[in-house]
Amino acid sequence: MDPISPLEQALHAARALVLADLAAGEVAAADVVSMVEESVVQRRWWVEQWPQGVDYVAGLVAQDVQDSLLERYGRWPLCPVCGGGDPHALDVEPELGPDPHWVCHKAGVKVAPVGTLSSTTGGSSSS
Repeated sequence: MDPISPLEQALHAARALVLADLAAGEVAAADVVSMVEESVVQRRWWVEQWPQGVDYVAGLVAQDVQDSLLERYGRWPLCPVCGGGDPHALDVEPELGPDPHWVCHKAGVKVAPVGTLSSTTGGSSSS
């Protein structure tokens, strides 16, 4: 049996992290999971072209899914830090870097690493 390549490990990890955050927000419906799969396919090609970007895949998949959800359903994940005012989505930082986190720019805080929204927010749904 061949060992799993670092590329495939990174893609599987990115898929798992984003799915965990989607499940935390109870938005992991079949069509949303398909968005994750579509992003993973696109990012596989991207990393094959630029192997040094393998550490950036989780953040990029999270951003891809966030953008797809915004186009089809609304903002995700909603900020659990800011209680009042207009609901707003968290952003992924760094935009292109390792160890991506969900951050609230309005409050200026890191909310959770990508993949761990359930442990810090108790869930976050789209709007």
